[in-house]
Amino acid sequence: MNTNYAGFWLRFVAIIIDAIIIWVIQSFIFVPLLAALGLGFANSVQTMDFNDPEQAAGMFASIMAMASGIWLLSLVINILYNTFMEASKFQGSVGKIALGLKVTDLQGNKLDFTKALVRNLCKIISNITFLIGYIMAGFTEKKQALHDMIASTLVLRKS
Repeated sequence: MNTNYAGFWLRFVAIIIDAIIIWVIQSFIFVPLLAALGLGFANSVQTMDFNDPEQAAGMFASIMAMASGIWLLSLVINILYNTFMEASKFQGSVGKIALGLKVTDLQGNKLDFTKALVRNLCKIISNITFLIGYIMAGFTEKKQALHDMIASTLVLRKS
């Protein structure tokens, strides 16, 4: 089995490449959505009584609900993008492909959809640990991040 593990910096650059791609994808979804919602809010603000605390609270709740919905949709897009790419014949996202990396299980086999989904859902844990879950890839024997350890996966350089 290939034991040429991908280190922290290679994986970091791959994440940046993927973030740019995901940002472009999300722009095609969010810009029209925000434009439509913005027109609705603009109309509501014109008729709003700013001295009425109930109306102000309702507007604030609407804005927070919209922001939460956009955050959730963004998270789903990110998880699905990475899951489908890692479970594909490419075994990695566009960023990983560009850098000659692939995601495998501990035996070096291609991930199935479920394993890739678990890995990407576990990235939430790597994120909420103030990114320490990602930084671990620079210090572990097999260059595994926290989500790799939980999902029993590896990121390897293609040989």
